[in-house]
Amino acid sequence: MINYEVFEREIEKGNIKDSYIFCGLDEELIKDGINSIIKKTIGEDKDNLNLIKIDGMKTNFDEIMNACETFPLMSEKKVVFVYRANFLRDKSDEASNNIYKYINDYVSNLPPYTILIMYYLFNDKRERANKNKKINSLDKLITVVNCDKLRRDAYIKKISDIFKDKNKEIGKIELMYFSERVQNNFDIIKREIDKLISYTEGREIKKEDINLLISNTGEEDVFDLVELIAQRKIELAMDIMKDILHKSDQHMLIISNLERQFEKLYEIKIGLNEGKKIHDFMSQLKLPQFVCEKLVMQSHRFTEKQLSGIIKLCVNTEKNLKSSGLDKTMEMELLLINTLTVKK
Repeated sequence: MINYEVFEREIEKGNIKDSYIFCGLDEELIKDGINSIIKKTIGEDKDNLNLIKIDGMKTNFDEIMNACETFPLMSEKKVVFVYRANFLRDKSDEASNNIYKYINDYVSNLPPYTILIMYYLFNDKRERANKNKKINSLDKLITVVNCDKLRRDAYIKKISDIFKDKNKEIGKIELMYFSERVQNNFDIIKREIDKLISYTEGREIKKEDINLLISNTGEEDVFDLVELIAQRKIELAMDIMKDILHKSDQHMLIISNLERQFEKLYEIKIGLNEGKKIHDFMSQLKLPQFVCEKLVMQSHRFTEKQLSGIIKLCVNTEKNLKSSGLDKTMEMELLLINTLTVKK
């Protein structure tokens, strides 16, 4: 079993195997890997007759085998691509288990002209390829690519490559900011990049463009998290934080959102002391009335001193998260615990 980064290095060297299983949560990342094999072996033509795609949720073993046995047309190789091959799941129905059994017996006798590629998606982040008995059995016969989250450098490089493929330049600072702000899911990443390119046509991408276009899908979660911090219900706050991490697995994104939330509350707290009203905050923060009303209500739960202290905790946690070798989830939990020590 190899990870995605090892797989990419092998493809760059031209070391292509006769069969693959891809698995993970990020379907777009998986498809990118599969497309790199197709590109290297039979070319990029979408209508290529040597590319056979099979729906893994509707297929049977005979369909897969017949596709593998058919000779390629005017080519040395053909690719049989079985997508969403749910028969590879540990817990499957009888029909799926039968397909798996036949596949297990068949793959060692694949024709030399066939490259068989299958993938299936994890149900959630708790699922692990190395815990799947079917995958572990096939790992002796097929190259299994575990498409887990990329390391930071590889993640940023892949995002940079997407911009390059679309002939759009982005500065290093803006690239880093975009990488930290966007959700770690390449389907979402590609859509957000398309939005940025369309919006900034004819000019360079700026940080303000990223802030404007990338929606903060976790605003309600962050609001709830701050509410629990205000009520000093830290255990419940930890549960909320784990739920947010489960959705995005982006510690930097969460801490930056949390920090911005407390900064808004601090601005509002100062403004209220100066006699400002809701419409002033609407203009100042460029937010709709109902959002400003919610923020004003939430600001009443903290003192000015508390907000200042919690912002400092967020800044320190952000610095720690950028350091290698630290348990990022533990750092986030320590932040929540330390909010209890901030004096009013």
